[in-house]
Amino acid sequence: MRLLFVFAAVLLVAGCTSAQPGLGPEINVPAQLSTIQDAVDVAQEGATIVVSPGVYEESVLVRTKGLTIRGARRGSVIIDGEVKRENGIEVAAADVSVQNLTVRNHTANGVLISEQRGFRVSYVTASNNARHGIHASDSQNGVIEQSYASGSADSGFSVSRCKPCDVVVRGNVAERNAVGYEGTNASGRMFVLGNRFSGNRVGLTSAAERQEDVALVGNLVSDNDEALSPAQADGAFGLGMRILSSTKNLVSHNLITANPGVGLAPSSSQDRLESNVIVGNGQDVRYDDVPQKKSKAPRGIPFNQVAAPPLQPEMPADPLPDRTPDVEKYLVPSEDLFDDRAAVRT
Repeated sequence: MRLLFVFAAVLLVAGCTSAQPGLGPEINVPAQLSTIQDAVDVAQEGATIVVSPGVYEESVLVRTKGLTIRGARRGSVIIDGEVKRENGIEVAAADVSVQNLTVRNHTANGVLISEQRGFRVSYVTASNNARHGIHASDSQNGVIEQSYASGSADSGFSVSRCKPCDVVVRGNVAERNAVGYEGTNASGRMFVLGNRFSGNRVGLTSAAERQEDVALVGNLVSDNDEALSPAQADGAFGLGMRILSSTKNLVSHNLITANPGVGLAPSSSQDRLESNVIVGNGQDVRYDDVPQKKSKAPRGIPFNQVAAPPLQPEMPADPLPDRTPDVEKYLVPSEDLFDDRAAVRT
């Protein structure tokens, strides 16, 4: 009788095993596994998880290095926090890539890179998240590129607490956020290149206790007086670009225009300000050690009430460019930089 029981148990286990999908270097959701988290949990290092269109009401935690999570269609693969889950995708492993999908309605971040190296976020739409759209914290050697952020109550794109960073933020669009881009204690080979920070409350801030070796090059920073955005904690409004507690940084070939407050507010004459076009602001340049009157800002709206983003371009089939920052190729942009990707026109 005991032998029969053991034999039956073996058959049961075998049956369960054979029912599992055949998982290889590419895992398809939901065809093979019903949730993104299920796929992440069983994926081996180096695997690619391809996600079909749908709304995925989950929060994804990645602990396996070398994974790629790729949406089949950027605007139709949606990780929805329903304003009750903290992060859309949290990356807690090295060399992870997140591509071609949308993260929305989270109580903290759309995508969070936490204490990692070698990350990449490409062609991601992050909308209506309570803190940051895409945030790299304590992380190095990464790229945030060709992505879009709106409705962030802190900032659309954020890099914090890295030195040296070796991080490139390039070709992104931020609008209807409290701040378009925020660098906090992010120094050392930190590159912010060719982005559009327009139609926020504040375009860009970069601050550190001792900040150096930051390159802010080729960005459009304009029209940052958008009332239909989440209010910023300190009430700032109408400011283009502000750089605090910094020396020996490069601020070059940016177009800073139509910000009703101050266009550029550097904190030190030791920063290299080269070939910028700063015109049509309430005050074009004011060093931050000059006393300033606090601007009167409109109340703002809740992050989850900010208008939905426009359709964003799909990630091309061609391989993504390498991680090299290539600062020299960025010239002063035109006022219509990435205008086709924006809802707030300059």
